[in-house]
Amino acid sequence: MLTGIGLLMIVYLFGVTFKFHTLTWILEHFFGSFFILLIILFQDQIRLALADFGKSWNRIALIGGKTNQDVHDFEEVVHAAQAMSKEKIGALIVFERVHGLMNYIASGTQLNSELHSDVLYALFQSRSPLHDGAVIIVNGKIAAAGCFLPLSDNSEIERHLGTRHRAAMGMTELTDAVAVVVSEETGSISVCVKGHFTVCADGRELRRTLSLIWREDRILNLEVGH
Repeated sequence: MLTGIGLLMIVYLFGVTFKFHTLTWILEHFFGSFFILLIILFQDQIRLALADFGKSWNRIALIGGKTNQDVHDFEEVVHAAQAMSKEKIGALIVFERVHGLMNYIASGTQLNSELHSDVLYALFQSRSPLHDGAVIIVNGKIAAAGCFLPLSDNSEIERHLGTRHRAAMGMTELTDAVAVVVSEETGSISVCVKGHFTVCADGRELRRTLSLIWREDRILNLEVGH
């Protein structure tokens, strides 16, 4: 898109130089709405940039306070993921970090319940009316279930990955959330961060992966504080 805009500017300069009045008039009106066009074309990138700017201030506010999750929080997720993996029950669990997920929480059924592996296991049973959507965890509580997440439009995503994986990728591309996915077809467990998946062979590896993510968060918080 930037290349296309650059070419139009070259054509405009060409029209002005050689006095092609009609072409110049059309392009002048086009560039008159240039900033509006930029906002429309790059709305996702602008939103991410603003979110990253706010993220830095939020990290400063979190210094000295409780981080978004502690060991107990993702331990419950590990237990639930292990159980669902053995039975090949599909699941999508999202941890909120610094970027707020209220828009996505509002799309599901708000629960605000205590985080427990049994609750997560029950929510993703095929008989549950909320099993198709995502569960979002905020500050150690299940904020909502059955949430709709944005699907990634990444053309390089592997074809065998289903809707849950595409939703996890889309969510982590737009926010700093961490998504845990259990495949309904294979029972495999994976963690998605920034649009990239890490496959975890078992619960121990899932625990280690989540621990590393929040350890990096704590280190970053300390660096911001200094």
